[in-house]
Amino acid sequence: MRPLPAETVIVNARVRTMRADTDTGAAASAVAVAHGRIAAIGTETEARRAVSPGADVIDAAGATLTPGLIDSHAHPTWGADLTVGVDLGGLDRAGALAALRAEAGRLPDDAWVRGWNLDYKVFGAAPVSGSVLEEAVSGRPTALLFYDLHTAVGTRAAMRAAGLTGAREFADTSQVVVDCDGAPTGELREPPAYNLLLDAAPPLTPEKRRSRSMQIFGQMNRCGLTGAAIMDGTAETLALLDTIESGGELPLRLAVALWHRPDSDDAEVDGNIARLGAAGRRWSCSMIKMFIDGVIDTGTAWLHEPDTCGQGRHSFWPSIDRYRDVVRRYTEAGFQIATHACGDQGVAAALDAYEMHGARASSGAPHRIEHLETLTDDEVRRIAASGVIASMQPLHMQWREGDESDSWADRLGPDRAAHGFRIRDILTAGGRTALGSDWPVASFDPRVGMAWARLRRTPGDPDAPVFEPAERLSGEEALLGYTRWAASALGRSDIGTLTPGARADLTLFAGDPVTTEADELIDLPVQLTMTDGQIVHRDGV
Repeated sequence: MRPLPAETVIVNARVRTMRADTDTGAAASAVAVAHGRIAAIGTETEARRAVSPGADVIDAAGATLTPGLIDSHAHPTWGADLTVGVDLGGLDRAGALAALRAEAGRLPDDAWVRGWNLDYKVFGAAPVSGSVLEEAVSGRPTALLFYDLHTAVGTRAAMRAAGLTGAREFADTSQVVVDCDGAPTGELREPPAYNLLLDAAPPLTPEKRRSRSMQIFGQMNRCGLTGAAIMDGTAETLALLDTIESGGELPLRLAVALWHRPDSDDAEVDGNIARLGAAGRRWSCSMIKMFIDGVIDTGTAWLHEPDTCGQGRHSFWPSIDRYRDVVRRYTEAGFQIATHACGDQGVAAALDAYEMHGARASSGAPHRIEHLETLTDDEVRRIAASGVIASMQPLHMQWREGDESDSWADRLGPDRAAHGFRIRDILTAGGRTALGSDWPVASFDPRVGMAWARLRRTPGDPDAPVFEPAERLSGEEALLGYTRWAASALGRSDIGTLTPGARADLTLFAGDPVTTEADELIDLPVQLTMTDGQIVHRDGV
């Protein structure tokens, strides 16, 4: 990062304020920044008048200036631990095995083979099994994460190293999958199960974790991101961010959600409550993240009716009353709640709890539901009426197939699959939404996320299948999902718009992200990213 003088003026820009009062700033061409805040928006003369004559001047040369983009759901610090080894994204069975063979060949004989972003299609219609990997890795201990971060698979050597010789009991619906003889197959469902495997693998050193996190933050800046919600926070996460800030500045503004698991007892609730309000210069902690279900692809999402395999009828929590009680305690303490719910019944149950105990934190920040991959009309109406934020990731549709042969559509069946990712319906009903990536599940590049929200198909491939075209967003709505709406989802009014007095989190695009064709959006250069008026990325201006 390169620090700026205390005052800066960006001139000759197409300024999109993203404010609700759309007339304000409509003719603006310049923005003045002073001491990390927006000092003025208007003509070049007006902007220069708001700062001293010695202010730094950046000529945008007609580029489009927007509020800094915010990813409403990401895992950048946990992702530093998970994105180890070979990226298997987009590979079929032959491709994945070839990549693993090459990875094993370059490693020392005693090293673990690690990988991530594995697609369920690698196993076809057969059950997930570590035996499929054995030959490619020459029997080495191997741990691979599927793209959704809800399932992992390990080889026999890895399972032995982790002490996994049979089924295990969990306080939630996590599972060490076993065969008819009670022997583990290598499939591990949900983090409490697969963490047993990953904990046996060589860990990252604290310095490596810090440097990997900073590398990821820098990559996010280069895509135009100035902020993100971390959806997996722990005490260690807060300590990591504090350590990073003690050595300099975070290049992103981070909202940390502490992760509450079903097996967390009252003492852990008390510990989390004690962390409410913990903050650094650019990070803060006022949110709780919980899972009420899993994912549709593996039958662990909670659905009103069973999926086509007869699964999907259970909450991630053994006791939904306990979930409601925890929502009550955290809400009364002042936390904003974010509940992971992919299935329609999971969404309904989260709404029930919010309606019982209040749909927003005492700070005014609205409670949230994350993902909402299939909804009935009733959930759409209830979301709109409640004011709860629907935090969604349309780019997760990238794993769907036009013939509905993918595991997501096959599990749901055609009727429920047609009710997938109902973001337009929520907005039409008067509901509130925000957009994010869930990285490392999917790319954190907001240009990709906005393109998927607008196209609902693979960007750059006009012949690709379009999923529920009536749910597409406009260019302006897609940008709002990463700016004003994303800030509102965090309960903040000082970011997400270009407003005098707001924090100077800014993104400069070579063209207009609203009017650029969605297929071309993914290649639209980001020329400048500023957090608190500090340049964290610059290329072309």
